Amino acid sequence: MTVVLYVLAAAMIVIGLLGTVLPALPGVPLLFAGMFLAAWTGSFVYIGPLTLGVLGVLCALAIAADIVASLLGAKRVGASTWALVGAGVGTFAGFFFGLPGLILGPFLGALGGELMAGSSLKRAAHIGIGTWLGMLFGTLAKVALAFAMIGVFLFALLIPAT
Repeated sequence: MTVVLYVLAAAMIVIGLLGTVLPALPGVPLLFAGMFLAAWTGSFVYIGPLTLGVLGVLCALAIAADIVASLLGAKRVGASTWALVGAGVGTFAGFFFGLPGLILGPFLGALGGELMAGSSLKRAAHIGIGTWLGMLFGTLAKVALAFAMIGVFLFALLIPAT
């Protein structure tokens, strides 16, 4: 049974890492859950409460960075509520069109939302680009923090908790 739990934990970690860039998967929380399962399966010998606390903080920071960066990017260019809703819808819809959809979806959604709010095409394009850049920087921060989590996790495996 222990082997099955470790395999499940590893699968959760890999899927969580993929989920840091794929919007349909709860990436960082799934990454943390896989690490917690591995710690629990190993009776917290290698991954102890302190390490789990650090991983939990990194997880929370990654989630916050993703959300805050997107909103700051949109706010910086003066996006309307419609543009934010459009960016969210575009991100979700883009998932079904693979990588091009993931790249273009948030931009097109924000553009369409800003047009619905009554802005000119030039302004809507500006809003779309700003919103997309915010989402890009949020994703980059989230990926960096996810790799930091993996680094902390792997380091803790080398040194047993005291």
